[in-house]
Amino acid sequence: MRKLIYLSQASVDGYVADRDGNFDWARPSEPVHRMVNDLAGSVGTYLLGRRMYDVLLAWETMDTSDQPPYIADFKEIWLGADKIVYSTTLEEASSAKTTIEPTFGPSAVAELKSTSDRDLSIGGPALAAHAFRAGLVDELQLFVVPEIVGGGTRFLPEDVRLRLELLDERRFESGTTFLRYRTRS
Repeated sequence: MRKLIYLSQASVDGYVADRDGNFDWARPSEPVHRMVNDLAGSVGTYLLGRRMYDVLLAWETMDTSDQPPYIADFKEIWLGADKIVYSTTLEEASSAKTTIEPTFGPSAVAELKSTSDRDLSIGGPALAAHAFRAGLVDELQLFVVPEIVGGGTRFLPEDVRLRLELLDERRFESGTTFLRYRTRS
């Protein structure tokens, strides 16, 4: 069975976006971006909410010819992965290898975990909250950014309680810290 991984960046006070919806404060340094690429390389399918899909969609057509190699590398990872977007308003995908689903179905995701040949990643805190409540998330991969934003969109749902086991940690010169946890029943 493959893992469902929730990978995100968050401020020290636990937000992925500030009160205005901005996340420019979380722009990754080159070493952080390279590690994200390494982690994303094991993922075969991205499960995304509509807003996260809209953010990541830029990678579909981004011209990376004048960008550093690690930027072009992430674009290739994005283009190579399957995507499932959960949205009640989106009728048609704007990217290749993308399926639109109107609702998040825990049993369908459990089946996908058992039949996939690569890990799955869930993106966006609202969608991840459904997966946490259903007991489907196997791993959290969190980049803690040295910023306090004072409010906004929370990284984790407030109504879920889980025991975690620390598997890995890494500190970056930028002050960002990577934490990798396995969920425990």
